[in-house]
This record gives sequence, C-alpha cells and structure tokens, in this order.
Amino acid sequence: MRIAKNSVVSFHYTLNDGDGRLLDTSAGRDAFAYIHGSGMIVPGLEAEMEGKAKGDSMNVQVEPAKGYGEVDPSLMQRVPVEKFGDQTVEEGMQFQTPDHRVWSVLEVKDGEVVLNGNHPLAGVTLHFSVEVTDVREATEEELAHGHVHGEGGHHH
Repeated sequence: MRIAKNSVVSFHYTLNDGDGRLLDTSAGRDAFAYIHGSGMIVPGLEAEMEGKAKGDSMNVQVEPAKGYGEVDPSLMQRVPVEKFGDQTVEEGMQFQTPDHRVWSVLEVKDGEVVLNGNHPLAGVTLHFSVEVTDVREATEEELAHGHVHGEGGHHH
C-alpha cells in the first residue's frame, strides 16, 4: 500500500539542521505515526511522503517556508520587565500566551525583556532522514478523532 490521503503512516526519522546538528530523532522510541493529509507533520515532509510504501527510506530537505516558516520580525518584541510583575524573568525561559503561541526570552537587559514568538525552528532548513515502517488505512474512529490510535500514536 502506498501513502495517500487518510493513510496511517509510521516512520522513524532523524532531523538535522543545515550544519548537521541533530535536532530530533525517533531512535530508541516507537516510530512516529500520523494521518497523511491532516497537517500533523510539516508540509514539505508530508508532500515527500506521498506515494511511498513500507520499507522506503529517503532523505528530504525542507526549506523554511514548507517547514516551520521564516522568521517573522513582528514576533521579536521588547517588553518592559514590569509587565511580568513579580515573576522572575531570565534568558532561556519560555511561556505560552492565551493564543497558544510559545514565547522565548532571548535577553533581559536595562529593564527590558527581548521576546521571540517564532517557532524555535523558524528559518531553519530541515534535513530529514526517514524510514517508512508501516502504511495502513486509517479507521473511521481515527479520522473522526483526527489522530492515530495505538502504537506510536496518540493515547487517550
């Protein structure tokens, strides 16, 4: 069976940046499972998975526009440290705003906090090494819930 819309695909992967630094890997864990065509993985990788079958391996380079996006300068903000009230704010901290955006503290200096609301991998060209371990039809229940059930998938 080949990967197509509504296939449940399981795969092992290694993700490196353009300098070869390891960003993420499924090594030592269950294969990652997703429903093809549902936007659960970055668009550039999902497009390359189309038509592949169990046992296929490939290396995929995903440009930022089809990965986690380009760096958006409007998501780099300076905020007065008073906005955080009594909370201690230091470089490297992360917090989530009500709109579910994750902000990282880049710097605290001169009474100001420099925040970055871009995804940590925004602007990064992604290098995936992928091995497809399984392809099957999604069940009606999985399609209704929008995620994979069982091994490698979402557990309730």
